[in-house]
Amino acid sequence: MPEVVIRPSKGWPSLQIGELWAHRELLYFLTWRDVKVRYKQTAFGAAWALIQPLSLMVVFTVLFGQVVPEASGIGDIPAPIFFYCGLVPWTLFSSSLLGASQSVVAGSNLVTKIYFPRLIMPIAATGSHLIDFGIAMTVLVGMMVFYGIVPTPRMLWLPAFTLLTLITALGVGIGMSALNAKYRDVGYAVPFLIQILLFLSPVAYPASSVSGAFAPLYYLNPMAGAIEGFRWCLLPTGGLSGLTVLSAVMAVFLFFVSLYYFRALERSFADVI
Repeated sequence: MPEVVIRPSKGWPSLQIGELWAHRELLYFLTWRDVKVRYKQTAFGAAWALIQPLSLMVVFTVLFGQVVPEASGIGDIPAPIFFYCGLVPWTLFSSSLLGASQSVVAGSNLVTKIYFPRLIMPIAATGSHLIDFGIAMTVLVGMMVFYGIVPTPRMLWLPAFTLLTLITALGVGIGMSALNAKYRDVGYAVPFLIQILLFLSPVAYPASSVSGAFAPLYYLNPMAGAIEGFRWCLLPTGGLSGLTVLSAVMAVFLFFVSLYYFRALERSFADVI
């Protein structure tokens, strides 16, 4: 058998997409492992995928159920489904970001013992939350039926905004996972960052309430475009802002910057983790 020597890459890092594809079975098993570990020895099991968004929906409906629809001109949309439709992509983003940021440190026993593309770890942590997203979407469809909201052809854009949410979560999560391997302060900072982003994203209010000179700055947050896109696809809202393109561009930019940053730091993971 030929001898294979694995050495750290030098110079400008390569994304090595082909290597990720070659290890696609490992990606599948790590993703499925994360799903099983998350619900192991829990009384409610997969119901936890609904408890968080439904609880926040109730809180937002009680606190802002009258103020937000009247102030934003969306009074025809029931408040519970307006808030829940924003919480579904937000929960996918926040849970994926938290899992991806901790993935490298949590898998330190693998990182220090065997070689495989380290990018698989944050990607698997993100992919494992797609099952929770599917469960939450089932409830959202049920709410649309209950409130008599008829789907329109705009619903065909839903996969695109789901992908935008995933790219945003990976774009931030991959970079944070690389930082967390070296600076454990990141593990404390990420939950705090998620709390801040909750209020900077149109979860409890429509993005249309932010207008004027602040609107382009606001849409630099990719989740602004993703959440508004979800509501535009599923609910009888007005037109979608053209600034959503800015959110998509920012998400792709963050994603590739994080990929190259992760690959640059990857060579030192086994030494510092």
